Amino acid sequence: MKEEILKYLEITAKAAGFGDPKSLPEIIGAIIGVFLSLLGVIFLILIMYGGFLWMTSGGKEEKVLIAKKTIENSIIGMIIILSSYAITQWVFQAVQGVV
Repeated sequence: MKEEILKYLEITAKAAGFGDPKSLPEIIGAIIGVFLSLLGVIFLILIMYGGFLWMTSGGKEEKVLIAKKTIENSIIGMIIILSSYAITQWVFQAVQGVV
């Protein structure tokens, strides 16, 4: 009974991609993917925070400017992050093509 359960768990793990050891580029890619996902969540939170500041500013120009600056900085940060990801992908593909 226990052997059957372990067999099915192994089959399920392999189907999910957890069964085989991964190469270094795959591990690095997975880490980058997790990191970018985390940054995407942070970006979403900052955009929502900026929108909240703007909606609760009550027409006060100073608070509106702070909210706009928060949203602008969030968008600029996301552009930088996506650009660095694109450059990293291009470099990895170029290196893989050479090797």
